[in-house]
Amino acid sequence: MATTHPESTDTSPSEAHRPDAEAERESVFSLPLASLRPGDPLRWLARGWRDFLACPRIGLFYGACFALMGQALWQTFQHAPAYVLALSAGFLLMGPFLALGLYDASRALQEGRRPSLRATLWAWRPTLSTMAIFAGVLLILEMLWGRASLVVFAVTMNTMPSSENMLAALLSLDNLEFLVTYVVVGAIFAGLIFVSSVISIPMILDRQTDAVSAALTSFRACLQNPGVMLLWGAWITGLCVVAMLPAFLGLLVVGPVLGHATWHAYRHIVPAPARSGVTR
Repeated sequence: MATTHPESTDTSPSEAHRPDAEAERESVFSLPLASLRPGDPLRWLARGWRDFLACPRIGLFYGACFALMGQALWQTFQHAPAYVLALSAGFLLMGPFLALGLYDASRALQEGRRPSLRATLWAWRPTLSTMAIFAGVLLILEMLWGRASLVVFAVTMNTMPSSENMLAALLSLDNLEFLVTYVVVGAIFAGLIFVSSVISIPMILDRQTDAVSAALTSFRACLQNPGVMLLWGAWITGLCVVAMLPAFLGLLVVGPVLGHATWHAYRHIVPAPARSGVTR
């Protein structure tokens, strides 16, 4: 865990007259971030599991939401594949914000309070405007991702597979060029979304900071600990894939555990906010 250093009390006249917003941005940008170790993601997952067991009713509620989203996506793929891309973009946008309730529950447990499902459903209200801005940024990235995917599909696929065997056709080795290009493009956009949001939303909830500062702090965390954060992203991806296999039912548990674990990842990486001052 990185140690904080006391700030100097010497303040120049120009610094004394800076606007509060500028001072806040500087204090957020200068936050000391923890240096992580490869075993930390497992510790975050263990704490996420502990929080899930501490408030299973809340976890299962949000897990059911994730599972229903997965089922809706699969049913759309089977019956109206043309709408899958738009629906998946919407779900990718909704997922992190649904997890807000899980972050709020973990925060309550960490502070020694009893989490409430009703409270988690309204956790977004104090930061509505900031969350809306951040959601807009994620939506733009996901729209660009969707557009790039359509271009890849149009350039690398000779014919449109029929809806009856679409999945088998897309995964066929005859479409190896499409598969490789699609995965590379998807990895680039998924990486951008991950590094900009991996701790941003819990930070906005906890510190009520602005969206830009939260995203830049998330970027800083990934740049400072690239290997561990890449490992964390791999854990998230792998667990979600496994959870989807039994008709998405695994998301009932995996979804909330990952949500709680993300809170603990944020709390480990970013120091606890001061009770007073501009960083709150």
